[in-house]
Amino acid sequence: MRNQKIKNPLLNREELPLFLEIKPQHVSPAISYLLNNNREKINEIKVSSDELTWDNFLIPLQRCDEELSRAWSQVSHLNAVLNSPELREEYNKNILEITKYYSELSQDEIIYKKFIKLKNSSIYNSFSKTQKKIVEDELLSFTLGGVDLPLDKKQEFKKIQEQLSTLSTRFEENLLDSINDFQLNITSENRLSGLPEDIIHMAKCCASENQLKGWVFTLDFPCYVPTLQYANDRELRREMYYAYSTKASDLADPEHDNSQIINDILNLKHQMAKILNFPNYAAMSLKTKMAKSSGEVINFLDSLASKAKKFAELDMSELYKAASKDGIDKIEAWDISYYSEKIKQEKFNFSDQEIKNYFPKNKVLMGLFDLVEKIYSIYITRKEAQVWNEFVEFYEIRDKDDCLIGQFYLDLYARKNKRGGAWMDEAISRYKFTSESSTPVAFLTCNFTPPIVNKPITLTHDEVITLFHEFGHGLHHLLTEIDEYSVSGIKGVEWDAVELPSQFMENFCWEWSVIKNMTQHIETKQSISKELFDKLYTSKNFQSGLQTLRQVEFSLFDMELHSNYDSSITNVLQVLDDIRTKIAVIKPPSWNRFPHSFSHIFAGGYSAGYYSYKWAEVLSADAYELFEENGVVSSYIGESFRKEILSKGGSRPALDSFIAFRGREPTIDALLKHSGLI
Repeated sequence: MRNQKIKNPLLNREELPLFLEIKPQHVSPAISYLLNNNREKINEIKVSSDELTWDNFLIPLQRCDEELSRAWSQVSHLNAVLNSPELREEYNKNILEITKYYSELSQDEIIYKKFIKLKNSSIYNSFSKTQKKIVEDELLSFTLGGVDLPLDKKQEFKKIQEQLSTLSTRFEENLLDSINDFQLNITSENRLSGLPEDIIHMAKCCASENQLKGWVFTLDFPCYVPTLQYANDRELRREMYYAYSTKASDLADPEHDNSQIINDILNLKHQMAKILNFPNYAAMSLKTKMAKSSGEVINFLDSLASKAKKFAELDMSELYKAASKDGIDKIEAWDISYYSEKIKQEKFNFSDQEIKNYFPKNKVLMGLFDLVEKIYSIYITRKEAQVWNEFVEFYEIRDKDDCLIGQFYLDLYARKNKRGGAWMDEAISRYKFTSESSTPVAFLTCNFTPPIVNKPITLTHDEVITLFHEFGHGLHHLLTEIDEYSVSGIKGVEWDAVELPSQFMENFCWEWSVIKNMTQHIETKQSISKELFDKLYTSKNFQSGLQTLRQVEFSLFDMELHSNYDSSITNVLQVLDDIRTKIAVIKPPSWNRFPHSFSHIFAGGYSAGYYSYKWAEVLSADAYELFEENGVVSSYIGESFRKEILSKGGSRPALDSFIAFRGREPTIDALLKHSGLI
């Protein structure tokens, strides 16, 4: 019997998400309805004896995926940006059911055999290259989902997938709770010496909200980073660094300790790989990436580390020298940002706070939109839509013929019960089914300094870079021209290529022709001067050696955990320490618990894939060089980048898309040049 349609805002398909109407109690009925409906439709496909075609086989399967993903994306997003105990409970209950559903589907032998039959049929020869890639991707997905396993191993594999889903969610929850639990109440004004006025004001407001005297400091990025950067009180810096570096660990609240979760996740991923006859999880993960082996990745990272290390050593010698002027013989981890800022101000004669006054948020957005409008011949306009917070903005993108291309939500500011970091996520994907189509919608989320009453909202230059980065991801999703749901936007793109459009966009934040049009001093209303911009530009590769080594360190740690797993090693901290001994020029204290908040690999999609940031940076730097050779803001080159990279989504291998744009394979030279490492 066909599942009866129910009235539920999560099942709305006529318009944008109804965020003002969605409540936690809507989640289970909606997801239960969709899962039951999907299972009924899949069973109909399984028992059908009709000749397999794209329209009667692939489209119904994709429609099932799209309907479930559209509803779940709203739940998942709200869980990340408006977390509550009630929503968390619903999320946890239903993510497990969704995991079970996809596990069942990926092991469904009847559907799998129909894919094989379709590939071997004469109809397959008439498929487009995109359609053929989708079939190939699906067959690989079945293999990696355990379809060929005997029944007992299938059950074991599914159980592992369910356990991993639960553990990853708990990892993220522990991290959020640990951050929310921490407050440092300062009552002596002397301890605030050196801190910017807006940070002091933010801490004062936080104290008032909690009915406390003085100032309250939190681990939210807009509070934590400037405190380490500017606080003259070394003990204040140490207290904040300790809390930040031990969050969600055995050295914080044991209720939110991720130690055992980390070990369990690593063990289960290794078991999963072994069941599929892979030597380790890294080998399994790399089956869907550009890089072919962990050895290739490690060689790439080692090469980058060797080039960066001498520059990092020079960076450290400058830090030692600066700290010694204050009588500090041994520089500690909580001193790095502080003395880096001092060196930067002395060396380049400007401060981050001075630059920040030139970047009012609205002017930055105008400059960003103007840039992409010129490059890609698109037009961005603010519109009204239901949102989950008063500061969330909504925009639409149209082409030169006024046709709607896509829409996006912009949620820029940090707040309580919002996940840290910055990310882009799909709200709705582009697709064209037999009688239905949709334009894409994206969530763009950051954690910038929250607005202060009666004060203009300004961004640091680092925040501007973050905004451009996430907008690059957004354009990858929104400017797709692929109608096949499975490979539109970022879907189907190799994970180590997915950062290409995002890191590509960062480059424009260092271009005078771009920056001068997106700056306006909050008091003088003047654009940034060429002289001040030149100082900013000169600082572009400040401590690039240290920054590169840091990213390589995280990448090697990730790859080591997943390619050389040893169940006898229960302390991942030792693995990280060994890598630091090999490449780092300064080690954090032994109590540093970085792995316990490394959500990219323990709660995100970057396990055995964190190297993707540097890998894709090779692609993005090389791609950007073609813009530099053609005047930077080039609509001609922009049209090519949009056509060959952004619009293609996952419809063809990322390397093919890069070669189509650049005319050759990528080289590392542009990255080394842009990073000041040659």
